[in-house]
Amino acid sequence: MPEYTWPAPERRGVLGRRTNRIDGLVKATGRAKYAYDIKRPNMLYGAIVTCPYAHARIRSIDTSAAEKMKGVVAVHIFDGSSPGTEVNWAGYEIALVAAETEALAREAARAVKVDYEVLPHFVREEDLSKAAAYSKPAAEQVVGDPDQAFKEADVISEGFYGLPVVCHLTWDTHGQVMEWKGDQLEYWPTTQSVSSIGAELAKALGIPATNVHVMQEHMGLGYGSKFSPDRWGIACAQLARKVGRPLKVFLDRRTEQEIAGNRPSHFARIRLAAKKDGTIIGWESRSWSTGGMTGGGMPPIPYVFTNIPNRRLNHTAVRVNAGPQRAWRAPNHPQASYLTCCAIDDLAASLGMDPLEVFKKNADYTARAEVYRWQLDKAAELIGWKKLWHPRGDKTPGRIKRGLGIGVGTWGGAGHLSNCRCNIHADGTVELELASQDIGTGTRTVIAMVAAETLGLPVGAIRVKIGDNRYPFSGTSGGSTTVGGVSSSTRKATANALEKLFALVAPDLGVAPDQLEAVNGQIRVKGDPKKALAWKAACKKIGSTPISEMGQNDPKNPMGLNTGGVGGVQMADVSVDTETGLIKMNRLVVVQDCGLIINPKTAESQCYGAAHLSICAALYEERIMDEITGRMLNADMEFYKIAGNPDIGDIIVYLDIRPEHDKRGVIGLGEPPVIPGIAAIGNAVTNAIGVRIPVVPMTPERVLAALERRSA
Repeated sequence: MPEYTWPAPERRGVLGRRTNRIDGLVKATGRAKYAYDIKRPNMLYGAIVTCPYAHARIRSIDTSAAEKMKGVVAVHIFDGSSPGTEVNWAGYEIALVAAETEALAREAARAVKVDYEVLPHFVREEDLSKAAAYSKPAAEQVVGDPDQAFKEADVISEGFYGLPVVCHLTWDTHGQVMEWKGDQLEYWPTTQSVSSIGAELAKALGIPATNVHVMQEHMGLGYGSKFSPDRWGIACAQLARKVGRPLKVFLDRRTEQEIAGNRPSHFARIRLAAKKDGTIIGWESRSWSTGGMTGGGMPPIPYVFTNIPNRRLNHTAVRVNAGPQRAWRAPNHPQASYLTCCAIDDLAASLGMDPLEVFKKNADYTARAEVYRWQLDKAAELIGWKKLWHPRGDKTPGRIKRGLGIGVGTWGGAGHLSNCRCNIHADGTVELELASQDIGTGTRTVIAMVAAETLGLPVGAIRVKIGDNRYPFSGTSGGSTTVGGVSSSTRKATANALEKLFALVAPDLGVAPDQLEAVNGQIRVKGDPKKALAWKAACKKIGSTPISEMGQNDPKNPMGLNTGGVGGVQMADVSVDTETGLIKMNRLVVVQDCGLIINPKTAESQCYGAAHLSICAALYEERIMDEITGRMLNADMEFYKIAGNPDIGDIIVYLDIRPEHDKRGVIGLGEPPVIPGIAAIGNAVTNAIGVRIPVVPMTPERVLAALERRSA
């Protein structure tokens, strides 16, 4: 058995090099096929009838007018949407129409008549005092003696902070194309779970899991929302089977925003007790949140600074008549970072101290004190903290005020269960097969790079075959576990296959197989590069039966190839126009611990994308619910605001790949860099204008309202 380790840095030929994505050309030229692009012969198109009310009971459903329309093939009532059903949010799926064209399907959906008994609703959770009938307080959690800590404190700081519900806003909406071939179902979804979504759908349909063939070449993001086939996927399969024709069903943008998942809100009133030197000795918080009708879980606060000795936490889950939450890139962590870091920043102001020193002073309460202190200093160096930071409220003349702020984060990111098959053919062709998915992060490229490193080949010589559940099982893309899983299984599979090739080649080179290595397109003798065979010449020894070897990453025993647990610090530099309330991003510095980096280019890309999401959430993004109608007012891409290129400013990424981190193996980087940014931006704005804007997004309206409160 070969030794499964990563090569030392000085021996790496591919790993750690900036490498273009192997699918970049097909995407840039528009040749990449997404699920929405699939067009099957004789295909029908579906449109969903949804409930317009936040809370209602279905009295009756009349599909006759729609069914009589020319070109309408069938109308299907969703399971769980029959008369008598109580609907708890607007956008809930009632019926599915199948027609010859998309336009006709939408027109027919409007012809379906549903009679509702409209019931009272509640959709705004920001004010906890208004939510008593919809609230469920959790048991109080107490550690140490917080009452005594607040008695002994030299300074007590108190503040209110909040983040609203935001939507996933994936570029391709949820949906699929389905085609039955006898009792076999061909399934083209947009999913983060190629290996398991078919089995989940099969269970709902009452058929064997092996009867569902899942295929996905590319997808347009998921952010944690695309694991399940969902009710619309099950209905699509049922209706496609009924009519005997392929059927395409994708959510329109409004329905996507209303029901396809969201990041739950979090609000909190937080008190901190501290000594005059900045040491925090007590924490007290009353928090509440919603993720729809299930309420919302307690944010993990105090965040990162988890070992504050005296703590009292109270949390209330608030039910609202709105679409349910789903995992959203680093679930609950951006919210917890914002709540905690804003409270610490306010404490620093109460103490009259530089917040950088307060964060560093309390780093011993974190799981990685020295990592955070080093990262805080590095971020401060990159942003020019010593030169630009000032006590709250920029005193320079003019209406433009500048400020700096800090945010911190942590994440796990170990590897999931992954299996990889490596096939080496007699003509030198190498194939890697995994039932994984590339959700836009560069997974294909990472797999190819690991194989190329192991086999001593260029990246372009590797053919990566993913996105099909007939390949070996590989886990879902969630929790930042994909890169750890697929890199480890690929490393093992290619090492196993290479060992078989060494055994075939060794007699010709007159050495034992363990004396061979694969380098620069050759199989050669270690220490004697002149004794070598070119890759293709060596592969001719294989014969008619290809070498085919498996490799598995076991999360319980990753063998040092991947680990979990990272920390990150971000600092923001903003300018605020005190006359208009507009906030300008000058810079966002991202310092991220990340273990062994396979491809610095895609690793940095993860950080750039995460920074963009943080800027969106801090300054623009918010689900706005109308209390009267119970509907989301901005369920579109016109009024649901996100940051464009001119809004982002400079993003400076520093990957913390010091040798001690490199030795930890691969660690997922999808979620960690999305966590600290909102807090950093919120604290920077506060530093600039001298007053806290407690709830994001920090729109011009909220900026001006805060300035008015300060003046009053």
